[in-house]
Amino acid sequence: MAVDKSGLGRQILLSSRNALYLSMRYMDLAFSAFEYEMNAGNGFVGTDGGKIYYDTHFLAHLYEQEKRLVNRLYLHMVLHCLLRHLWRRGDRDKRYWNLACDIAVEHVIDSLNLSVVRMKTPGRRAFIYDSLHKEQKVLTAERIYLYLLRYGPEDKNLKRLEAEFLVDDHNYWYKDEDPRKSMSQKQKWDEISQKTQTRIETMGEDPGRDRGNMLETVRTENRERYQYRDFLRRFAVLREELHIDPDSFDQIFYTYGLSLYGNMPLIEPLESREVKKIEQFVIAIDTSMSCSGPQVRSFLNETCSILRDRESFFRKMEIHIIQCDASVQRDDILHDAGELEKYAENLVLAGGGGTDFRPVFTYVEQLRAGGELAQLRGLIYFTDGQGIYPRRSPGYDTAFVFLRQPDDELVKVPSWAMKVIIEPEDLEEPAGSAAGAAGAGGVSGIAAAMGRNDIAEAAGMHEAAGMPGAADVQRRKN
Repeated sequence: MAVDKSGLGRQILLSSRNALYLSMRYMDLAFSAFEYEMNAGNGFVGTDGGKIYYDTHFLAHLYEQEKRLVNRLYLHMVLHCLLRHLWRRGDRDKRYWNLACDIAVEHVIDSLNLSVVRMKTPGRRAFIYDSLHKEQKVLTAERIYLYLLRYGPEDKNLKRLEAEFLVDDHNYWYKDEDPRKSMSQKQKWDEISQKTQTRIETMGEDPGRDRGNMLETVRTENRERYQYRDFLRRFAVLREELHIDPDSFDQIFYTYGLSLYGNMPLIEPLESREVKKIEQFVIAIDTSMSCSGPQVRSFLNETCSILRDRESFFRKMEIHIIQCDASVQRDDILHDAGELEKYAENLVLAGGGGTDFRPVFTYVEQLRAGGELAQLRGLIYFTDGQGIYPRRSPGYDTAFVFLRQPDDELVKVPSWAMKVIIEPEDLEEPAGSAAGAAGAGGVSGIAAAMGRNDIAEAAGMHEAAGMPGAADVQRRKN
């Protein structure tokens, strides 16, 4: 009798889903969010957020070896979706991003005190987690990615890490598909993740001891990320710009006149419209010892990329970049995104003393009184948030923007100011930058944990369980 391979693989996945549900009922929405589709010959299992694609032979062999391996595989894919790894990759290096996501997910699974997935954590994994925890409290994919990018592991060490944490096939993340479908999948998982967080938070204390660092990881990923582009729109001014106004242009009457008279439209389109765009604003940079050059440079580059959006900002503008520690050090005036980009590339910070925000506001008031900043819409102060604030509210919008720190919730800003927190990973240095070229020596802890004997053992474990070894990693990652 022929074996229904499609049905067998599906039954294995359903069995794993049910076993996980009995131990993690707060994850019920996530566990049941998939359809299953056989992909014979793939030799692996993966998801695109909507379906789990599986090779029956691979699943059956893995299930025969150890049921918990299938449970961990299923949970691994669920966590990728719950943490939205599939949709947050952006322009990141594909290989580093895949690895960072795998490490983040396996770290969560290894922390769970549940028999359905609990297996002995190899010493090398524990060593890697400890090395990462020295720089970050919560191991998110973005933060692990920055760690890998900053220190650039040698290729052999990178392969060892990939073999150690290899679980599922990420090729389905990069399939060409309708952007609207991808956005719909992301929105679905945004909602599931928020609901899952709420269910974990409302659990009693006893179940909580078995969830490891699941809650803090999900909570970190669900934290609202401030859209810096939307924030800059707050600094817009109303001005008339030469531009066809589509709201007052009637296409029917226009074309009717051309057809009736040959060359004379009945209604001419307006050549201007009122728009809200940035014209003048100030960027103040805290040049005390707390803000580093790479951080400031990345912040300016992010601002520059936003200013290049012609739909939101004037082609010509006036940007005052004021460097200040305990006193104003310099004021550079720029007029477009190109000048800002060059400024960021050649940035030299002036100062390095204590932090006092008041001199900047005093200086700006002097410029306004002299008519130099008559159209000033607002001031953005990039800082660590620790300094002396003015007592009185200025006559324009003000925002203090700083990178998230472990104690950032304790930082208070005046009631008249906006407080904007941006994630360090949102200001990451591109590959090949000074930060990324720090060398492999920075990952000595990880490299030491992944010696030659360890990689042989890791590859052997994967192959014994029916999983690909180190030689197969590139096939999945590329």
